[in-house]
Amino acid sequence: MTTTTERPEITVERTGHIAVVTLDRPPNNHVSVPLMRDLADLLEKIDGDETVRAVVLASAGKAFCAGADLAAPDGIGGSGMNGINDLYTQAVRLFSVETPIIAAVQGAAVGAGLGLALVADFRIASPEARFTANFVKLGFHPGFGLTHTLPRVIGEQRASLMFLTGRRVKPEEALAWGLV
Repeated sequence: MTTTTERPEITVERTGHIAVVTLDRPPNNHVSVPLMRDLADLLEKIDGDETVRAVVLASAGKAFCAGADLAAPDGIGGSGMNGINDLYTQAVRLFSVETPIIAAVQGAAVGAGLGLALVADFRIASPEARFTANFVKLGFHPGFGLTHTLPRVIGEQRASLMFLTGRRVKPEEALAWGLV
């Protein structure tokens, strides 16, 4: 059974007790506040369904999520700091979901995309996956709760390395670090 949410960029497919939630916002699955609000609404609804035992969070296309949409008028950058605050509000809602979430990461998980991957309890990476906290290259503080979540998963030293260099982490290294 496949259902499309009111936002066509999010679909849900139920197979038994598993809900597969797929983001499809070409070309790079960039995060926007409305998209994250709809995703949080959907995951809260799934969280209330006792027949769903786990959620797989996936995305269509080449990138899992290439970060926040900083350019579009409805993107994060379009409304200044209010966009950032609104994104954080939705991130808190995503982190509050109790149903186990597994992120299926293919391609880039950059910035807010890395944060979205860390909403999941577990991450599985394809050979093409790349993880980047590129905020330093953009000149601002890491967002999406990453300064809290990333060190808890991979340790303070490795998180600092990612935050201070913006370096890409390939799946083999991510596996060795416990990120996937």
